[in-house]
Amino acid sequence: MANHPPPPPLSDAPLAPGLYLVATPIGNLRDITLRALDVLNAADLVLAEDTRVTAKLLTAYGLKKKLLRYDEHSAERSGPQALDLIAEGGRVAQVSDAGTPLVSDPGLHLARQAIAAGLPVFPIPGASAALAALTIAGLPSDRFLFAGFPPPKSAARKTWLAEMAHLRATLIFFEGGPRLAASLADMAGIFGPDRPAAVARELTKLYETCIRGTLAELAANPKLDAPKGEIVVLVGPGAEVASTLADADAALREALTRLAPGEAASEVAKALGLNRRELYRQALAMKDPK
Repeated sequence: MANHPPPPPLSDAPLAPGLYLVATPIGNLRDITLRALDVLNAADLVLAEDTRVTAKLLTAYGLKKKLLRYDEHSAERSGPQALDLIAEGGRVAQVSDAGTPLVSDPGLHLARQAIAAGLPVFPIPGASAALAALTIAGLPSDRFLFAGFPPPKSAARKTWLAEMAHLRATLIFFEGGPRLAASLADMAGIFGPDRPAAVARELTKLYETCIRGTLAELAANPKLDAPKGEIVVLVGPGAEVASTLADADAALREALTRLAPGEAASEVAKALGLNRRELYRQALAMKDPK
C-alpha cells in the first residue's frame, strides 16, 4: 500500500476579513493549493454547495470547520448570515463541489452582494475543469469562450449554439452524460460535421479520458452515448467570415466616435482584415462629407 505524505504545515498568518472564493479539486484531492488550505483553516465559516462533499475534503486534510450550505435553494437564508459575519469582521470561505466558485454555480449572487455592500472579496485560484480540458484538447488556446451548460431542449440548444457558430475562438461547454450524444449531434449540425472537437471526461480522476475528432465522429462514437461522470466539450474555432462593405462602414462610424480617422482606419483594418489605406479614405470622407 502506497505511503501518502502528510498534509503540509499550514500558515499561521492572520487572515483579513472578507469573502474568499476558494477553488477546490475537480477530482484528485491532491490538487488543492496550499493557500486554499490556509484560507479554509482560518475561515470562521465555510459556505459549501454540498456540505457532505466539502466535509470529505476538509476531513482529508484534518480540518474541522463550521459548514453552511449555499446553493440556489438556500442562498436567501445563508447568504445574509455570511454577509453579516463579514461585516462584523469575520472571514467566510465559499467553495463549490469541485473547481472554481462562480463558474456554473450559484456563488455569483453572493459575490455581487458583497461587492455592492463594499465588503472585501478575494480570489483563491486553483483547479478549473474548463481550463484543464483546454490544455489537453489539442485545440487553439490563445482565444476561448466558456459557455457553460447548453439548454436541455434541442430547439433551444440549436438557437443558442447558432449565436456562437462563427466565433473565432475555441468554445468550451459543460454537459451531462445523458444529453451528451444529443448535444454533439446538434453541434455537428450547427457548427458543421468537420469542425474539430474534443470531449474530456472525469478529469484528474481514475478514469480520465479525452476523445478527440470531428464533431461528426464524436457524435457517432458509442463511447460517448450517455457516459458517466463530469464532462467538458470543446469545439474548435469557426471559419473566418469575409467582411462586407456594410461591416466596414458600421465599424468605421463607431470607431470615429472615439478615434481620429487614421487610428479608426487602423483599428477596423486589423479587426476585419481589410485594406487600411482604403479605410482611411473612407474615414476622411465620413469625417468631412463634402
